[in-house]
Amino acid sequence: MSEIHTDKYTEAIAKSKVSDSDSAVADAVKKILSEHFEENNNPEVYKFLFNTIDLTTLNGTDSNQSVSNFVERVNAFDEEYPMLNNVAAICVYPNFAQTVRAVLEVSKVNIACVSGGFPASQTFSEVKVAETALAIEGGADEIDIVFNLGNYFDHDYEAVADEISELKEVCRDHHLKVILETGALRTAANIKAASVLSLYSGADFLKTSTGKGYEGATVEAAYVMAQCIKEYYENTGVKVGLKVSGGVSTTADAVRYYTIVKEVLGPEWLSNQFFRIGASRLANNLLSDILGQEIKFF
Repeated sequence: MSEIHTDKYTEAIAKSKVSDSDSAVADAVKKILSEHFEENNNPEVYKFLFNTIDLTTLNGTDSNQSVSNFVERVNAFDEEYPMLNNVAAICVYPNFAQTVRAVLEVSKVNIACVSGGFPASQTFSEVKVAETALAIEGGADEIDIVFNLGNYFDHDYEAVADEISELKEVCRDHHLKVILETGALRTAANIKAASVLSLYSGADFLKTSTGKGYEGATVEAAYVMAQCIKEYYENTGVKVGLKVSGGVSTTADAVRYYTIVKEVLGPEWLSNQFFRIGASRLANNLLSDILGQEIKFF
């Protein structure tokens, strides 16, 4: 690894003015939520949030039949709840992309696939490339990969960036979401550095967590990531999305993340083109709060 490349990546992180103080981030988040949460805690926001969901099934017991049944519920939603916008995407393992493509009848719902050795990112780069290419060939519109934590903690920033860039090339015009696994990164400083590396390597979305093995999303992590996205947009004019995932199950949780995105990034990010929530249980909880009665549709 050459010093030129190492300096380039380290310099990009050092140039960022986003706060990496855990206490400052916690104070900023507390202030935003205390001042703005209640104004967003209403059924119109709940309806918007439902349309940002990447409805997810990532279980060891997933099968062609279970995934087909899962997709059929999304198809049925348009008929049973025509007054509401459907979810943003269905997120599955890459070997089920063809199954989703064959069953899905709703044109506005995308197909997202986890890839690249999900959830640990521990496999050969060639396997990550092949898996991503096969997922896209199978019908995936979006690819969610995991940030290489091992290389990051070894300070091999060049390897981290090169891998993201290579997988973005495989994705071409399909959206690439980079999962930072913020529960493993833990600190604001690490989340900031991982965000900067991912943004300058071609990420179309920053995503908090896999929901596997580590603490899931936190509002503090989302705040740091949103600040990095904002700074990147100011520097480049390129808008990158934010996806929160891992333990986001209640309506109140979703409204908190909506509030952070609204206050940090602004109304331009309040569409499912730039804001997503990866969830399974959240869908029914939002529906219940929108309709005022318990709903167990999904």
